[in-house]
Amino acid sequence: MSLIKNSPAWATDEHKMFAESTRKLFDAEMAPNVDKWAEQGIVDREFWRTVGKQGVMGGSIDEAYGGFGGGIGFDSITVYEQGLTGDTGWGYGIQTIVIHYINAYGSEEQKKKWLPRLISGDSVAAIAMTEPGTGSDLQNVQTHAEKDGNHYKINGSKIFITNGHTADLIVVVAKTDRSAGAKGVSLIVLETEDAEGFRRGRNLKKLGMKGSDTAELFFEDVRVPTANLLGPEEGQGFYQLMKQLPWERLMIGITALGFIDFAINETVKYVQDRKAFGNRIMDFQNTRFKLAECKTKAELLRSFVNDGIARLEVGELDAATASMAKWWGSQTQNEVMHECLQLHGGYGFMMEFPIARLYADSRVQMIYGGTNEIMKELIARSMDV
Repeated sequence: MSLIKNSPAWATDEHKMFAESTRKLFDAEMAPNVDKWAEQGIVDREFWRTVGKQGVMGGSIDEAYGGFGGGIGFDSITVYEQGLTGDTGWGYGIQTIVIHYINAYGSEEQKKKWLPRLISGDSVAAIAMTEPGTGSDLQNVQTHAEKDGNHYKINGSKIFITNGHTADLIVVVAKTDRSAGAKGVSLIVLETEDAEGFRRGRNLKKLGMKGSDTAELFFEDVRVPTANLLGPEEGQGFYQLMKQLPWERLMIGITALGFIDFAINETVKYVQDRKAFGNRIMDFQNTRFKLAECKTKAELLRSFVNDGIARLEVGELDAATASMAKWWGSQTQNEVMHECLQLHGGYGFMMEFPIARLYADSRVQMIYGGTNEIMKELIARSMDV
């Protein structure tokens, strides 16, 4: 199974070779560790460096900053292949979003300083966006940054931060002007090493995605150089976030496809081996029909996200279409997980079977990146002209 099995227009021979090498890498280095990461609640730092050496995190970034100058298709393949391995622990999704923030809005000095470290896996990134009282309503974040000479003093708290315990580099969403609403939001990059006043809370216990470290973060007069502001001036943060959301939301749809393909593969193997009433589970018409439905949904999603990748490659993926990819992909993912778990019977409820973990891991896809209800609202707005 592959993201590019039908040779979409954006895919080249180079993409196909990259997909093959990434699959081999993940089979060797990721698949054997998925359960261990879930048990320990965190991905080993050595894994970040191992995959960084293989170049899987910098496909769309110029060679001058440690990448190899390809397009978003390479990042899409990495996202899909992680899903196809059945892993949600490795926080590459957040890593690539931060890489794109810095690549798009960073100064030349910032890009040379931070991008090579992120692409190599020597640094892990996080985005401090969500707050205890503020989820999707980003323009009303309460965390604020006040100038103090050539530094900002950041105060506030964040919650549900992926890579929160491992992050060396955190993009903090903060108000630099608390009276200006969305126009007062800025993105400031915090380097966590020896940052006084910065504190990580507990590793949050979650329904799924147990291998992904998720933290509360606290900022008490944390001093960050003003040179760490992303963009040429304050107040650009909300625009910057919105501009990058199409990739984030398309990525959720691509992840969904990877998980769906993995779940279908696992379920087909199970129903071919398992017997009931003297027959293979696969031989029952209900099983075959349910799998046919799941497979069809997978192929529809594959075509849709590949179209989204092609649009994003040329800068033409609009917010509404990206919202459709996120909503439809995550909704379909959860529908397929439901059917695949059901076909496993009682064993589907046992955690030693991957489908049980996938079922729990899938649920959050309909929440983060903007809830599916918000996605529908954004889609509807595009129709109300």
